[in-house]
Amino acid sequence: MSLDPQARALLDMVYRVGAPRFHELSVEQARRSMEKLLFAFRPDAPAVASVTEVPIPRGHDGVLLARYYRPISAEPGTRLPLLIYYHGGGWCIGDVSSYDVACRELANFSHCAVLSVEYRLAPEQPFPAAVNDALLALDWAFDNADLLEVDSESIALGGDSAGGNLAIVTALQARNRSGPALRHLLLVYPSTEMISDRPSRTTYGDGYFLDRESLVWFYERYVPQGNTDDWRASPMKADSLVNLPPMTLITAGCDPLVDDCLAFADRVRAEGGSVVHKNFEGMVHGFFTLGKYFAQANQAVEYAGQAIRDSMFGS
Repeated sequence: MSLDPQARALLDMVYRVGAPRFHELSVEQARRSMEKLLFAFRPDAPAVASVTEVPIPRGHDGVLLARYYRPISAEPGTRLPLLIYYHGGGWCIGDVSSYDVACRELANFSHCAVLSVEYRLAPEQPFPAAVNDALLALDWAFDNADLLEVDSESIALGGDSAGGNLAIVTALQARNRSGPALRHLLLVYPSTEMISDRPSRTTYGDGYFLDRESLVWFYERYVPQGNTDDWRASPMKADSLVNLPPMTLITAGCDPLVDDCLAFADRVRAEGGSVVHKNFEGMVHGFFTLGKYFAQANQAVEYAGQAIRDSMFGS
């Protein structure tokens, strides 16, 4: 598949100026680089009804921070469905502030409340810290539905890239212990399997933004002990994918992870699950949050929000 001309222009600009790739940076440099990219190319922030900083108690480990959005359409006191969102960034970079615009858009398009989770990052807090935080956010939201003015029986999980991985893993953990029940999964080019030899890893592994060396850089920091076969790191390795909620899968055509995503979707369907897939041809990994630069990003966010809205309210 050929690159979209706009994506080619962005990559040409990045590589022409010799900008270092993620694996050539320190963790702090990579975090600043990601933040600059998102702030430069994200759309203007739309108004929402309210934004609230939420501290979630983590026992002896302090608090898990989250940001809670209610859509512009929400009337005061109205109990809403809830989307819990986990940001991308290879479990090492990215944060709630960088994803502020995307979560505002998802809230408004879905007509649902959104809880954006500031899970702990590697390498300071490697696997399974992020996994534990992701599940804690779900449990806390379920237990505090009245406080949030949300419907505890209408909760969806979502995320992009590493965040999509956390959404899948959290749904599997919730299924394994019989609750809380989830209504939907929104997965944007999720990482489903760390070690893979599917063709897209080679085809798009160099010069398409998320290089193969950068993938290794992220994986080694997130799972430094090398246990990439643990299903909580690679959910494709789970013994069963049955009884997961219906899924919306968004992929980028020129992404080294795209074949892993498709294999995961095929397995979910083979085990009786439902997956609606939308591919954005010519796009690269990470495009979803770059709506100031890619028209397709705006289309993808609106599509995602509508999918959540349909799952919660009916199409």
